[in-house]
Amino acid sequence: MKFLSKKSALVFAMAAGCLVSGVSAAWEPTKSVEFIASAGAGGGTDQFARIVQSIIQKYKLNSTPVIVSNKGGGAGTEAFVYGEGIHSDPHKLIFSTNLAWLMPMITKVGYKIEDMTPLATMAADEFVLWTSTSAPYKTAEELLVAAKEKKAAFKFGGAQSKDTDHILTRKIEDATGINVTYIPFKSGGEAAVQLAGGHVDANTNNPGENASYWKADKVRPLCVFASKPLANTDKINKDTSWADIPLCKDSGISIDSFNMPRTVWMAGGVKPEEVAYYVELLKKVTEKPEWKAWLARGVQSEFFQTGDALNAYIKKDAAEHHTLFSKNEWLVKN
Repeated sequence: MKFLSKKSALVFAMAAGCLVSGVSAAWEPTKSVEFIASAGAGGGTDQFARIVQSIIQKYKLNSTPVIVSNKGGGAGTEAFVYGEGIHSDPHKLIFSTNLAWLMPMITKVGYKIEDMTPLATMAADEFVLWTSTSAPYKTAEELLVAAKEKKAAFKFGGAQSKDTDHILTRKIEDATGINVTYIPFKSGGEAAVQLAGGHVDANTNNPGENASYWKADKVRPLCVFASKPLANTDKINKDTSWADIPLCKDSGISIDSFNMPRTVWMAGGVKPEEVAYYVELLKKVTEKPEWKAWLARGVQSEFFQTGDALNAYIKKDAAEHHTLFSKNEWLVKN
């Protein structure tokens, strides 16, 4: 399955060559740059675009103004449909996640991901298995025992259908042999409210979405889907920190890691020197203390990659999800 065009790969290679050689990009924006967030105002992707914007403005990293707009319709596909219509425009960047290449697999969209030009991944949202403190489960193992007994009566909540939370729930089922009912809500925030109220048995929210409820002792983290413990040692609930959450792979769920990358794109047809300019700009953003602080607040991991590494990551992630979607009969029928 082909996900990136040969032309995009060539642009990557030429841009990477500019950066490795230490030569600054020969191109600079000549008018305002628009950051298009593929989510509504206040959502995670909107916050992602706006923290990058604020750092650029604070340190004057770009010579022209940067504005943020929102095109979150269709689970973010609206932004990429718009991207199809701005071919070769170097003054517009699209902020998204891996849903950029996953959505075309499971629903009919008005764009082809191979027509876009990926710039970078900049961060990764981690995911935690949570339950309510009103539930009796103190460990992931205890939750799995109950889920096997209750079967479809055991309810996992998450943000939307066939979205990241739903995907992870299906991965948990595959890894453990449980068979639960997945209940989609409008957002991770709503899923957090439903779990805190005891209306679902579990969810797989990322840390930031459940943090306030954990602090209030309404929800309990059981394990994190990461290959190593989270780095954040801030005490959230009594004397327990994010770093104290056990790994799911050590808790009866054979998933080494699962996260959601924060991605940045340009339209197709852009020039290598334009790509190189923005890659260098985004790299500078990740070096600033405000970026580090934003990652820490959201308990996100650093995940900056571009060029060949990014191209390989997209292909691998897409192939793995294609297998999962096929098994669950989610693939869009042409």
